Amino acid sequence: MNTPLSPAEELALIAGELARLDARRAHLTARRDWLLRLPPIPWPSAPAPPPLPLPVKDVSGRGAQNVLLTLGAVLLSVAALAFTLVSWGSLGIAGRAAVLAVVTVGALVAPLPLLRRGLRSTAESVAALGLLLTVLDAYAVHAVGMSTVDGTAYAAGAAGVLAALWAGYGFALPGLRLPLPVAVAAAQLPLPLAALASAADPVGFGWALLATAALDVVAAMTVPRARAAWPAGAALGVAALAVGFVESAAGPGAWAPALLLAAGAALGVAVAWRVPRASAAALAGALAAVVAVAGPLAPRWDTGWAVPAHLAVALALTLPAAVGAASVPAAVRRGLARAGLGVTAAAALWALASVVPSLAARLRVLGEVWAATTPGVDRPATGAAVALTLLVTAGAAAAAARLLPGRPEPGVLAVVLGWAGLFAAPVLLGFPVAAALAAQLSVTVAAGALALRPRPGVSGPGIAAAGCALLGAGNVAVGALDGRLATVLVLGALTAAGAAGAAYRAGPGWARSGAAVLAVGWATALAVSLCALSDLAVVWWAPPVLAVAAAVVAFGPRWGEVRLPAEAASIAPGILALAVAAPDRHALALALALAGVVCAAAAVRADRRRLGWAAWALFVAATWVRLSASGVVWPEAYTLPVTVPALVVGFLRRRRDPAASSWTAYAPGLAATLLPTLIAAWDDPHWQRPLLLGLASLALTLLGAHRRLQAPLLLGAATLAAVALHELAPYVVQVVGALPRWLPPALAGLLLLAVGATYERRLRDARRLRAAFGRLG
Repeated sequence: MNTPLSPAEELALIAGELARLDARRAHLTARRDWLLRLPPIPWPSAPAPPPLPLPVKDVSGRGAQNVLLTLGAVLLSVAALAFTLVSWGSLGIAGRAAVLAVVTVGALVAPLPLLRRGLRSTAESVAALGLLLTVLDAYAVHAVGMSTVDGTAYAAGAAGVLAALWAGYGFALPGLRLPLPVAVAAAQLPLPLAALASAADPVGFGWALLATAALDVVAAMTVPRARAAWPAGAALGVAALAVGFVESAAGPGAWAPALLLAAGAALGVAVAWRVPRASAAALAGALAAVVAVAGPLAPRWDTGWAVPAHLAVALALTLPAAVGAASVPAAVRRGLARAGLGVTAAAALWALASVVPSLAARLRVLGEVWAATTPGVDRPATGAAVALTLLVTAGAAAAAARLLPGRPEPGVLAVVLGWAGLFAAPVLLGFPVAAALAAQLSVTVAAGALALRPRPGVSGPGIAAAGCALLGAGNVAVGALDGRLATVLVLGALTAAGAAGAAYRAGPGWARSGAAVLAVGWATALAVSLCALSDLAVVWWAPPVLAVAAAVVAFGPRWGEVRLPAEAASIAPGILALAVAAPDRHALALALALAGVVCAAAAVRADRRRLGWAAWALFVAATWVRLSASGVVWPEAYTLPVTVPALVVGFLRRRRDPAASSWTAYAPGLAATLLPTLIAAWDDPHWQRPLLLGLASLALTLLGAHRRLQAPLLLGAATLAAVALHELAPYVVQVVGALPRWLPPALAGLLLLAVGATYERRLRDARRLRAAFGRLG
């Protein structure tokens, strides 16, 4: 064993380790002896088996008791009904009265001793039977002694008497929980039934419902055990208000439903004033108050002014109380605020629904651009009411935005509604076309300026303003297509506005980028419009359209941070120019050349060098399109004069800068001749061009391998392979046709097996080949 320690040091180390082991052994031995001297420790015995589970009881004792009592009460009730309805006629008057009196009194008195003995459930069941017997008593009285009285009127009086008797019975026996809720349920019937018996009109029936609801509210607020009156009062109150709303809508200008709604409003606000969680009552009351005040003021619904009237009343009644003194309870303030918001939202939706068809009607212009006649625009008869509603709702939303600074929704609504009102007002009010376009263009520019307003981050109102500006610009541009001068003026104004927005450096970056993109788009549309005004053929519209992209490139450094989106947007006019020039090869060649000039001008800057490849491709394409248009058969006569100077320039650059890539120095010049000649040779039926091209590509491949230049090597090899494939293709087709059909799949399978068997070696060889090419210049 070889160690870096000397023998003496190693012996000392071993002695120390043995000493520590001896000390550890002595400690463990002493611990074992001490544990053996302790008393024996009992080992835990096996756990006792768990006790057998007791039978599970499906029903508790109280549950079984309630089932039995309920079933008994139901059976007794059925028996009482059978006796009253079926066997009533077999007894005389005295017998009938005696039976009902004895049974009813007995059923009503029996719960008293039962409660004293603690049998509450039994007492409840017997009391339920007694209450049912009182109903049967009332029926018997009407059937025997008061059969001539109207049934509905008698039912109203009987319901009132029974409600009073049951309420007194409940107060007399406070241990029973059933009598008071039943009394509350019976108390809902007297007034509505009385209204039906007296053939009252709908408003009178609504008053009966509202009065019953008021009684329910009083009972619920004064009697702690009458909580069941709250849902009953709410249901009847809503029904009464519904009657008022329907009657007010059916007969605008009538005061009877208005008074009913005013009383309902007072009741709702009073409930919310006393109950902290009853903001819904204040909401219903506020809505009723709005209709109560505005209904008589609106003479007819079809005039369209009813909605603005209701909106004005809603804002006048709800907003002051909602933001008023702190003495007003919070529930009342919340209900009033929600009512005002609801009426405002409904009015805004009505106004927007009236605006959309009018603005969408401008799309008809697309079918008759610059026609002699102007398509009509549908507008509502109450355009002023619609515009006023939008502006008022926008003002309300702006006020809410100030009161709620942390919420973006009111600000967004204020921007959208305000823009809609101002933008649609000229059309709704019937302004002349020129005045309407000028006003709408001003509103659009104002919305764009609002979107460019400096603010931290991306805000909801800013985005809403940008969307409104975009929508308004599109609508104005479509409307301007009705006239030639209007089209040019509007598109010019939109282009100038977009450029100004992009140049406003204090605005948000996203808004400036959008303005730059829109400026390029509107400028393109303006160029197309100007071309349409001239006598130029469509194929020659390409140069003016490309002027837009050229302007973007020329002023590129001045765009600042929005340069990239502006240049990206300039691709669209370039594609459009090539598309319109495509039908004519002469115009297409010119368009390609001009596009190449634009890309070359952009590539002059250091950060846009890659556009030089696009410029080269466009120039080559322009050259060959022009040669094709001129009927050229020998392209080498045009390409060789370009290739030779390009190779000389590349050679001089490599001498001056040995680190320059061969692709940069030689690829453009070589491709200028190789690619066109290869294309021509592929369709050439003669042998001279393929032979010369093959010899030239072979020489180029050998030269690239000798000089270790990647571009000549790969371009020459690819061209040589293409020429060989072209020359051998007919023979390959003949050979393949002569082979059995099973042979090509078999050969392909063997090839795959061979490649799979030597996959790793192939990868290594591929890496070596790539490294070899990488070392080339």
